[in-house]
Amino acid sequence: MSKRKSKESHMTVGQCVSQAQSILRKRFCHQELATSPVGLESQHKHLLELLRRTAVHGESNSVLIVGPRGTGKTMLLNYVLKELLQEQDVKSNIMMVNLNGLLQTDDRIALKEITRQLNLENVVGDKVFGSFAENLAFLLEALKKGDRSSSRPVIFVLDEFDLFAHHKNQTLLYNLLDVSQSAQAPVSVVGLTCRLDVLELLEKRVKSRFSHRQIHLLGSMTLAQYLETAASQLSLPTDFPDAKFANDWNDAVKKLCEDKSVEGVLRKHFEGSKDFRSLHTLLLLALSRVSVSSPVIRPADLLESGRCTAADSKANILHGVSILELCLIIAMKHLNDVYEGEPFNFQMVHNEFKKFISRKSHSIHNFEKPVVIKAFEHLQQLELIRPVESSSAKIQKDYQLMKLLLDHTQVLEAVQRYPQCPTDVRQWATSAFA
Repeated sequence: MSKRKSKESHMTVGQCVSQAQSILRKRFCHQELATSPVGLESQHKHLLELLRRTAVHGESNSVLIVGPRGTGKTMLLNYVLKELLQEQDVKSNIMMVNLNGLLQTDDRIALKEITRQLNLENVVGDKVFGSFAENLAFLLEALKKGDRSSSRPVIFVLDEFDLFAHHKNQTLLYNLLDVSQSAQAPVSVVGLTCRLDVLELLEKRVKSRFSHRQIHLLGSMTLAQYLETAASQLSLPTDFPDAKFANDWNDAVKKLCEDKSVEGVLRKHFEGSKDFRSLHTLLLLALSRVSVSSPVIRPADLLESGRCTAADSKANILHGVSILELCLIIAMKHLNDVYEGEPFNFQMVHNEFKKFISRKSHSIHNFEKPVVIKAFEHLQQLELIRPVESSSAKIQKDYQLMKLLLDHTQVLEAVQRYPQCPTDVRQWATSAFA
């Protein structure tokens, strides 16, 4: 593509790329869906119907969305709310309150947050309330436009719902669910949790006020659906300012997802985790490689992203250690091979290293013992080795038993990728005997 301006929108290629990255970054970082959720059609329909009844007909409801982390609970809810807010009679009427069990750690903080999100700080002012229930009732009363039937519907979203069950007397849950069950005001309580046993955490009085509606997301997506989701998440919307750029981009995305090497990366990712967050991380890394000179995502970009996400952090640490520390790691690997994973001590490692220096090495300097001890201690600080739990008896440092926290393949891979690694060290690492 050239940098000439598009007749349609007067946007340069650079502006188009920047705009595309901005739209897709927002989508990936905010866990938004470009199209209706794939493989979650029944859950989507159920949740939309429930929340529409609250928003349009003023009917109170409560529901729990349950599923492992990363299966798309928040994403499904956000998509349903976005869909709901596109309806004209809903948009001007509905109010949202978002609470999170990790942030609102007690009922007092939660109540302050509810007051803030409902924009009622001025109404509450310096009023003193006898109980949480009175305070909540006052807040809901303040939202009424005139009579009971014209109250503004409020949707309470409780993320990490199980954490609210640990609040004293479960007062917040009790009062919210009590309001949703009675006809005080149109209220929907939507809880999101990854605990299947969440109802067992609720007190009897709280449980009796919950509707017992549960929507389960158990990550039943197939590979074909996963590939379809990846393609839709990378596609630009139809209202993109430059239609020609959007069409070219979407055509490139379609070809990209048909590429066998890309399918291989996505398949590997799918088999490791069906988590939406990890998919978004992969796509975000590929998106960051797009530039004016390369204005679409290429298979090479996704392959590189796959390599980055699959990178072994412990093996990466090994690329920054000194050559002496690398030799000590190789000595430990050989001890592991000989003694079948049994713990070792510094003295054993030092002896192994000295054997290598005397027999095979022409490039490694014969370091003094204090220097080798320092290198050994540095490996412990890097958490590449750790002491084995032992009795309380004082053991001399040289003889304290240690365990290597790297496996055979990680060590070999690190040696192969170590910059300017001496040939004799490389041969020692791959040899069967020390």
